Amino acid sequence: MADLALMLLVFALSFGVGYVLISRVPPLLHTPLMSMTNAISAVTILGAILLFAVAMGPGAKVVGAVALATAAFNLVGGFVITDRMTGLFKTHHEPAGNDGRQGNA
Repeated sequence: MADLALMLLVFALSFGVGYVLISRVPPLLHTPLMSMTNAISAVTILGAILLFAVAMGPGAKVVGAVALATAAFNLVGGFVITDRMTGLFKTHHEPAGNDGRQGNA
Protein backbone atom coordinates (compact mmCIF):
# COMPACT_ATOMS: atom_id res chain seq x y z
CA MET A 1 0.00 0.00 0.00
CA ALA A 2 2.90 2.35 0.71
CA ASP A 3 4.25 1.74 -2.80
CA LEU A 4 0.94 2.77 -4.35
CA ALA A 5 0.80 5.91 -2.20
CA LEU A 6 4.35 6.83 -3.23
CA MET A 7 3.55 6.27 -6.92
CA LEU A 8 0.40 8.41 -6.66
CA LEU A 9 2.39 11.15 -4.91
CA VAL A 10 5.04 11.12 -7.65
CA PHE A 11 2.29 11.19 -10.30
CA ALA A 12 0.53 14.13 -8.65
CA LEU A 13 3.74 16.12 -8.24
CA SER A 14 4.90 15.44 -11.80
CA PHE A 15 1.46 16.39 -13.12
CA GLY A 16 1.55 19.69 -11.25
CA VAL A 17 5.11 20.57 -12.25
CA GLY A 18 4.48 19.52 -15.86
CA TYR A 19 1.34 21.62 -16.10
CA VAL A 20 3.09 24.71 -14.73
CA LEU A 21 6.06 24.30 -17.06
CA ILE A 22 4.08 23.59 -20.22
CA SER A 23 1.63 26.44 -19.62
CA ARG A 24 4.57 28.87 -19.71
CA VAL A 25 6.01 27.68 -23.04
CA PRO A 26 5.71 30.26 -25.84
CA PRO A 27 3.78 29.11 -28.95
CA LEU A 28 6.95 29.18 -31.05
CA LEU A 29 8.37 26.28 -29.05
CA HIS A 30 5.32 24.00 -29.09
CA THR A 31 6.58 21.78 -31.94
CA PRO A 32 9.96 20.97 -30.30
CA LEU A 33 8.15 20.44 -27.01
CA MET A 34 5.76 18.00 -28.69
CA SER A 35 8.72 16.02 -30.01
CA MET A 36 10.17 15.85 -26.50
CA THR A 37 6.89 14.62 -25.03
CA ASN A 38 6.84 11.92 -27.71
CA ALA A 39 10.19 10.69 -26.40
CA ILE A 40 8.92 10.77 -22.81
CA SER A 41 5.83 8.78 -23.84
CA ALA A 42 8.07 6.18 -25.49
CA VAL A 43 9.99 5.78 -22.23
CA THR A 44 6.67 5.44 -20.37
CA ILE A 45 5.61 2.69 -22.76
CA LEU A 46 8.87 0.82 -22.19
CA GLY A 47 8.45 1.14 -18.42
CA ALA A 48 4.86 -0.14 -18.56
CA ILE A 49 5.94 -3.12 -20.67
CA LEU A 50 8.70 -3.90 -18.17
CA LEU A 51 6.14 -3.84 -15.36
CA PHE A 52 4.26 -6.68 -17.02
CA ALA A 53 7.43 -8.81 -16.85
CA VAL A 54 7.28 -9.07 -13.04
CA ALA A 55 4.67 -10.68 -10.83
CA MET A 56 2.09 -8.19 -9.61
CA GLY A 57 -1.49 -8.01 -8.44
CA PRO A 58 -4.48 -7.38 -10.68
CA GLY A 59 -4.78 -3.74 -9.56
CA ALA A 60 -1.22 -3.00 -10.62
CA LYS A 61 -1.85 -4.72 -13.97
CA VAL A 62 -4.85 -2.46 -14.58
CA VAL A 63 -2.84 0.65 -13.73
CA GLY A 64 -0.01 -0.55 -16.01
CA ALA A 65 -2.45 -1.24 -18.84
CA VAL A 66 -4.00 2.22 -18.48
CA ALA A 67 -0.52 3.79 -18.47
CA LEU A 68 0.44 1.80 -21.55
CA ALA A 69 -2.73 2.73 -23.44
CA THR A 70 -2.62 6.44 -22.60
CA ALA A 71 1.10 6.74 -23.38
CA ALA A 72 0.58 4.97 -26.72
CA PHE A 73 -2.33 7.31 -27.53
CA ASN A 74 -0.19 10.32 -26.61
CA LEU A 75 2.74 9.03 -28.67
CA VAL A 76 0.71 8.45 -31.83
CA GLY A 77 -1.25 11.68 -31.45
CA GLY A 78 1.94 13.63 -30.82
CA PHE A 79 3.53 12.35 -34.01
CA VAL A 80 0.41 13.15 -36.03
CA ILE A 81 0.22 16.69 -34.65
CA THR A 82 3.95 17.27 -35.11
CA ASP A 83 3.72 16.06 -38.72
CA ARG A 84 0.81 18.40 -39.43
CA MET A 85 2.57 21.34 -37.81
CA THR A 86 5.82 20.80 -39.72
CA GLY A 87 3.79 20.33 -42.91
CA LEU A 88 2.69 23.95 -42.60
CA PHE A 89 6.27 25.06 -43.22
CA LYS A 90 6.83 22.97 -46.35
CA THR A 91 6.66 24.71 -49.71
CA HIS A 92 4.31 23.28 -52.29
CA HIS A 93 5.67 23.41 -55.85
CA GLU A 94 3.66 23.11 -59.05
CA PRO A 95 4.80 20.41 -61.51
CA ALA A 96 7.26 21.71 -64.12
CA GLY A 97 5.60 23.26 -67.17
CA ASN A 98 2.21 23.63 -65.48
CA ASP A 99 1.45 27.25 -64.74
CA GLY A 100 -2.22 26.57 -64.05
CA ARG A 101 -3.52 28.10 -67.31
CA GLN A 102 -5.39 26.19 -69.92
CA GLY A 103 -4.42 27.02 -73.47
CA ASN A 104 -4.93 25.83 -77.01
CA ALA A 105 -2.02 23.52 -77.57
